[in-house]
Formats: sequence, structure tokens, C-alpha cells
Amino acid sequence: MRGDSLHSACEALMQQGSKSFFAASRLLPDALKAPAAGLYAFCRVADDEVDCRGATPEVMAGLRTRLDRIYEGQPGEALADRAFAEVVHAYRLPKTLPLALLEGFSWDSDGRRYETLESLEDYGARVAGTVGAMMALILGVREPWALARACELGVAMQLTNIARDVGEDARMGRLYLPEGWMRQEGIDPELWLISPRFTPALGRVVSRLLTAADALYERAEQGIAGLPRPCRPAITSARFIYSDIGRALARQDFNSFDRRAVVSPQRKVFRVVQSLASYLVSPAWMRGRTPLPAIAFLVDAARTPALARRPRTVDEKAGRMIDLLISVRSAKSRHSEGQHQSNDIRAQAS
Repeated sequence: MRGDSLHSACEALMQQGSKSFFAASRLLPDALKAPAAGLYAFCRVADDEVDCRGATPEVMAGLRTRLDRIYEGQPGEALADRAFAEVVHAYRLPKTLPLALLEGFSWDSDGRRYETLESLEDYGARVAGTVGAMMALILGVREPWALARACELGVAMQLTNIARDVGEDARMGRLYLPEGWMRQEGIDPELWLISPRFTPALGRVVSRLLTAADALYERAEQGIAGLPRPCRPAITSARFIYSDIGRALARQDFNSFDRRAVVSPQRKVFRVVQSLASYLVSPAWMRGRTPLPAIAFLVDAARTPALARRPRTVDEKAGRMIDLLISVRSAKSRHSEGQHQSNDIRAQAS
């Protein structure tokens, strides 16, 4: 399959699997649409593999073998593997990141449950923070503070997913809400899973989880200023569309059991248009905030580029050049913004 066909297949997979991500990805610079789709494709296919077959030792060993081949530059025939291999080698994604993603998938299949918000964030770091870190690297970001915000955005989105899918998960015997919070509301998690239903008390747990997600969205938004300007609208759009899921839940009294909260197509279009302003205006940089403890290991891993073999194809060589140009442009943009801020400070002082 040629590069264009491979890209189209990955985009089709994204459009089918996540309309929100697909809508946001349309705002990426053209050179970054294929890498973003390739990243999504591998994550989606790996998740589906675990969902369908379970995280048995054989399945997980098979996924790790596929990763080994990808990092050796010899991916299998699966289109997701081939697309992800191009991304890995063009953007030097550390192997720790997709390995942590696979670990999170195995937690799903093991039926692991979470007593506290902190333990749930550990899970979110693996299944979503990893994707945020890899996406940040594709966008040309390696500064620790900006990587932390990208990971936190991923965790925020996962908390939103959990709040949205309480009913769907319960019908499959799964529970992701912090069980300590449920007990505080007088809900016995074990009894509730036997006969799950919505109550105002459960709604308060969902509301509390969305409040935690909103705090992370706020932190993540402050990191968007660290992205190259052409990349900001796509990430801003994804942040707005996902946080709107929480607002939709609030309008139905946080009842995600009887019906699924959705963001209307019209609202998504509005958010996409609104996000275009982030090309020119972004929130203030927030360098000093300590990363969420759950994502600290991802930030450490992402700071160190993977040992990359020499590119073998024209597409890979072009990817390396794009990565370099984005990094240079990002550095120039930050220098220019810093100069403007310094000039403003001097003007105010005089």
C-alpha cells in the first residue's frame, strides 16, 4: 500500500472510531495529519485487539512483538503497524510510551478497579496520557512542562470518557469510578455492580469526577501556548469538544447511565471555529506547575528521544525534516513571544 493509501486508511479508521478526534485533526497542518492518523490507528487497533481477545499472555506478547518489529524498522503487514512505524522513526518516539499504553490495556482486561482518584489517574496516564505525550512529540514539543500539560490533557479526556460511559461499562461488569467516592455517597460498589442503576448519589460521584477533569483541562489549556502556532487550533478544538461532553452530562443531571451524553455536530463546528483564534491568542505559559504525579514517568521518558535508525524511505526522511523545521519554528516563536513580553515589561516600568 502506497503512503497516500496508508494515510487514507488510517484517517478512515479515525473517522469511524472517534468523530471528535477526527474533527480536531482536520485543523492540523497538512504535514502532520498523516502522523496523527498513524498514531491513532495503532492505538485503536491495539485496544480493539485486547477488547476482542482479552489481555491474555499470548495477546500481550503478540502486541509487544509487533512493537519490537516496529522499533526495529521491520513492521508487519498490518496497515496500523506500518503507519505507526513511520511515525516512530520520523519523530523518535520512546518505546516506553507505547509500552505503557499496552500496560493500561492489560489493566482493562484484568478488570482492575480503582479506590481513589490518584489510582484512577495512574490508569488514565497509561491509556491516554501516553497518547498525549506521543502527540506532543509529533507536534515538535519536548520541553518537560509542555509535555506534562499534554499528558494531563490525555488524562482529563479519559476521566471524561469514564464519566460518560458509566452505564455502558456497568452493563459489561466494569467499574472505573473511584470506589472510595462511591462509599462516601453511601453506595456499595459490589452491590451496585450486581444491580447497577442511576441515583442522585451516583450523579454526585460523576459530577466530582468531571470537576477533577475540568481542573486538568485548565492546566492543559495553559500548555497550548507552548505548541507551534499552526498546531494550536487542533489541540484547542479537541480540548473544547471533550470538555463539552461534561457540560452535556451536567444538563442531564450527570445521568450517564440511562443515556449517553453527546456533543451535537453544530456544537462541534462552533468549537472548531472558536479554536481558530488560538492561532493568534493563547493562554499564558505555565512552566512552574509540578506535573500530575501519575504522568511524571511519561514526561521523563518523552524527554529522551528514542535511538533512531537511519531513515530508509523518502517519507521517513521527509518526516525528519518536518520535525526539525517545526522544532526550529517553535523555538523562534517562543523567542519572539519572550521578546514581546520583555518589551511590554520595560514599557510598563518606564
